[in-house]
Amino acid sequence: MNFQQLQTALWTLVHKEIRRFLRIWPQTLLPPAITMTLYFVIFGNLVGSRIGQMGGFSYIQFIVPGLVMMSVITNSYANVCSSFFSAKFQRSIEELIMSPIPLSLILWGYVIGGVCRGVLVGFIVTLVSLFFTDLHLYNLFVTIYTVIITSLLFSIAGFINAFYARSFDDISIVPTFVLTPLTYLGGVFYAISALSPFWQKLSLINPIVYMVNAFRYGILGHSDINVTISLIVMSLFCAVFYGFAYYLLARGSGIRE
Repeated sequence: MNFQQLQTALWTLVHKEIRRFLRIWPQTLLPPAITMTLYFVIFGNLVGSRIGQMGGFSYIQFIVPGLVMMSVITNSYANVCSSFFSAKFQRSIEELIMSPIPLSLILWGYVIGGVCRGVLVGFIVTLVSLFFTDLHLYNLFVTIYTVIITSLLFSIAGFINAFYARSFDDISIVPTFVLTPLTYLGGVFYAISALSPFWQKLSLINPIVYMVNAFRYGILGHSDINVTISLIVMSLFCAVFYGFAYYLLARGSGIRE
């Protein structure tokens, strides 16, 4: 395939993924906005008024970056996981693999679709948050890079989960028992510096801690972790996950058995 054909193939896959979640926007875009609105009302206004300030900011300002990251993570992951598993369940993925399209292009087609949904939901949640508090962008590069690399990482993670899933029930196991605990323990609702030294060190093994703090730095200019280290950790995780996802696709794990 020449470059133009590769470009057309990639755009076709990405376009299919985008149309897939936009076609059912009341199920994909509206629920995160409603859920985060409830978080802003309950944790930001009701609970936050009693907590006061955290990290030198009002409590609702402090938690907004974490809640945006939470929405980006869950939606990027869910989009690719459900889409790829559906293709595997319907056996349509076999036709795609047998086509002349390179495997890396197939992987990127699904992943970019997940990134688009994650970034779009994150943007919507950010707009909703402006009804509850004022936000001032501190570092544009860190903000954009963190959102993109986070949605990219969890889109790939959703792709990997779809390989090992054997039923539709399996694709909900990781979000329920892995993503949710890691997210709530990732510094979304509290500052890592407020923990005891032991729990601070233990929190560093949670990759979501680096994402939340990097994005909080991009928005507020505050982070409990060195931002450079956070960006490096996220990039390394993304590279490792991508390599593993490509290995699974090339091997045909969960598809050719």
